[in-house]
Amino acid sequence: MTHRVRTRTAHEVRPPAVLEGEDTETYKTDASRYPGQAPAKVYLPRDEGEVAWVVGQAEQLLVVGAQSSLTGGAAPQGDAVLATSRMDSIGEVSGGRIRVQPGVALVTLNEVLAEQGAFFPPTPTYDGAFVGGAVSTNAAGAATWKYGTTREWVEGLTLVLACGEVLELERGQIQASPEGTFEVELTSGEVLELTIPSYTMPDVPKRSAGYHAAPGMDLVDLFIGSEGTLGVVTSILLRFLEGNPEHVSALVPCPSEATGLEFVRRLREASRATWASHDPCGLDVRSVESMDRRAVELVAADGHDQAAGLSLPAGTELLLLLVLELPAGSDAGAMLEDYAEDEPADSPLKRLLDLLCEFELLDESELALPNDSARQAQLFAIREAVPVGVNHRVRDAKRDVDERIHKVGGDMIVPFEHFATAMAVYRREFVELRGLDLVVWGHISDGNVHPNVIPRDHTCVELGHEALLACGAALLKLGGCPLSEHGVGRNPVKQALLCQLYGEEGLAEMRALKAVLDPDGCLARDVIFPWRPS
Repeated sequence: MTHRVRTRTAHEVRPPAVLEGEDTETYKTDASRYPGQAPAKVYLPRDEGEVAWVVGQAEQLLVVGAQSSLTGGAAPQGDAVLATSRMDSIGEVSGGRIRVQPGVALVTLNEVLAEQGAFFPPTPTYDGAFVGGAVSTNAAGAATWKYGTTREWVEGLTLVLACGEVLELERGQIQASPEGTFEVELTSGEVLELTIPSYTMPDVPKRSAGYHAAPGMDLVDLFIGSEGTLGVVTSILLRFLEGNPEHVSALVPCPSEATGLEFVRRLREASRATWASHDPCGLDVRSVESMDRRAVELVAADGHDQAAGLSLPAGTELLLLLVLELPAGSDAGAMLEDYAEDEPADSPLKRLLDLLCEFELLDESELALPNDSARQAQLFAIREAVPVGVNHRVRDAKRDVDERIHKVGGDMIVPFEHFATAMAVYRREFVELRGLDLVVWGHISDGNVHPNVIPRDHTCVELGHEALLACGAALLKLGGCPLSEHGVGRNPVKQALLCQLYGEEGLAEMRALKAVLDPDGCLARDVIFPWRPS
């Protein structure tokens, strides 16, 4: 192993296609609706040579993909924009790995892999996002509980640095020195020394919270989750899994939060036992999503339960949506029919139904078997209706009440054993102390949820920011992380949460590291932390 890597010059440096004038308006903001400015130019490169040309020309450059960022990280602020949409080539599937360009949509990647009987496991909730964006934020989603974040599936990166030279990395080749440094040798012979920040990251399954830092870490990991501030990714080498397992989905209304949490705890415990024993009859849960009582009210108010042919029980305090994976060759229909017999054979589906019976949840639960894709989609539409309902209410309040109103939401995670305490923290800070209309949903199997405010007026927005910061401080004491999936971007509240997490010293260490690779602050200026000229 070595801690030094050499750069090379880019191949065939040349200008790409470019958009100017009115054609740039669609790049003005991202999915967060963070206020942005239409860029003067939008570059549309196809390869590293065209990227290198753009990096050499632009004084301030923001790389964007599908612009699905929820943090303002893809909302230009005087930047020229480099859009990766034309960097969408996919290499051959070989040896459990595939090389793609950053502009490949995750849904497209999985369509290609499905033709080979394979899949990319850590796809986040929005599969229209680009692979480059997923790498940029270390994206995660519902299946992180079983499969981990994007980081665990990236085997290599090719990047154009701010100096215009190309860095090629493959996992396992370049690791930090015992002193916590890397050396990047440029073609001129100059050596850049990169010092890993000294902070300790929270020990939770998901983190999208500034620069990755760990003793002996791989250099690949420094760039994953760096939100485009350290280099422009032009190529990504990914691992994938052979065999896309069939699964059963179950929508489970719980009469109390305590019942739902204990049920999830048992699912987690059983799944871990199955992974260790490889028991073909064991419970193997890919994910569990949760929606609180207020989220269920929104679903009902907007008619999404009726549209799915459902009638959610009155008094549902916690609604769960779980995905149970089945061994290859399983016949879920036969398992379900057999369950009606006096002595049903053991199977994963039997164990799930038995557990639902134990908690007196079976009668109200809805199942969708692998061969019923339409029913599966209906159940997942219930979950997706929650953020849609919140976003529509925020939009309406902005239009009808005060144009300053905007979305106020968190992306927080705690170790699962502290999840009940975290939920109490959210309710205390948002509802009890500030009187806000709070909706909480997310990936309960990870302990990761999204507390969101439905604002009545602009004061609710300001109070919501206060509540997020208060929750962030409380969750740190529980070993949690206030920034788990979406990154930091240019959102001032998320940047304040990052400062809570690592302190001013941690931010200074990140700034120092960026200054070595990007001394003029060309790349994604003010993303993750405000840029300060050297």
